[in-house]
Amino acid sequence: MKAYIDNIEYFVPENRLSNEDLSKINPEWDVEKIVEKTGISNRFIVDKNQTATDLAISAANKLLGKSPELKSLIDYVILCTQSSDYHLPTSACIIQERLGLRQSIGAIDVNQGCSGFVYSLGLAKGLIETKQATNVLVITADTYSKYINVQDKSVRSLFGDAAACTLIKGLDSDKELISRPIYGTNGKGAEHLIVPDGGSRNPISEISSIEKRDDSNNIRSSANLYMNGREIFTFTLTAVPRVFKQILERENATLDDIDIVVLHQANKFIIDSIQKKLKIPEEKMHRSYGEFGNTVSSTIPIGLKQELMKSGKNTGSRVALLLGFGVGLSWAGNIVNF
Repeated sequence: MKAYIDNIEYFVPENRLSNEDLSKINPEWDVEKIVEKTGISNRFIVDKNQTATDLAISAANKLLGKSPELKSLIDYVILCTQSSDYHLPTSACIIQERLGLRQSIGAIDVNQGCSGFVYSLGLAKGLIETKQATNVLVITADTYSKYINVQDKSVRSLFGDAAACTLIKGLDSDKELISRPIYGTNGKGAEHLIVPDGGSRNPISEISSIEKRDDSNNIRSSANLYMNGREIFTFTLTAVPRVFKQILERENATLDDIDIVVLHQANKFIIDSIQKKLKIPEEKMHRSYGEFGNTVSSTIPIGLKQELMKSGKNTGSRVALLLGFGVGLSWAGNIVNF
């Protein structure tokens, strides 16, 4: 029994935040400069009362609605999010009830970010190939906008909210359709992409909402998202090329064997830098950051869905190299047929 990707759907909220909108909020944010540096033109932002679980439900319903009997076949839900509704219970349990899935299923949250889709694929692969499950929903959903200070241009222009739902099934086959991921972790860099306050280590207090201005004129509090862009870039340009080559070597493959490379869609500058270092042809490089921004754990499944829609080919007919990297610091990559 081999796990494979059967279907993918994604969902974004209605509120569109364009570069023109950002410029109106703060005239210092030049529209052309945002596009030049990030490649991002739009991002989608949740309403005040809308959560990552709401987005997850919408993405899952799009997928489940394709087949009336599918809902009764799901036996495991993996929700990858860093924007859970509560400290407890797990949002995956809430999703089980709201989707009307059977009670005799597994449901877990995975607190992982930019590399989280590949991590979750690895978990789904293990569940199916050890016969613990047969139909697994891998849902990614994040609402980083809730952590971002509106005056912090270092992150406000980058991140968007979204969810994606991927159905992983089992197939009687000797061929690996989802290869074993290569994982990596460097917790020493955790401080470079973090929301400092709000957890058990630093609970929300009176000083959590005090805003400070940094050397680049960005304003944030310790309850907001902080990203050290320089350190994240250095990490990315060190870890990603190394793991990319490891994946190809382990699978005894070359770039000629890969139809499309779907990296975590951080921004144009990072994608361009990786592409140049690895000499990846432009026709094999997926790009969707311009339309959605950095949607954290959902960038890769959104990318796969878009590639499926462009190709018009049947599921399983194309080969993709996936590689997620970022918060943690963490990274994960593998090769899939999709």
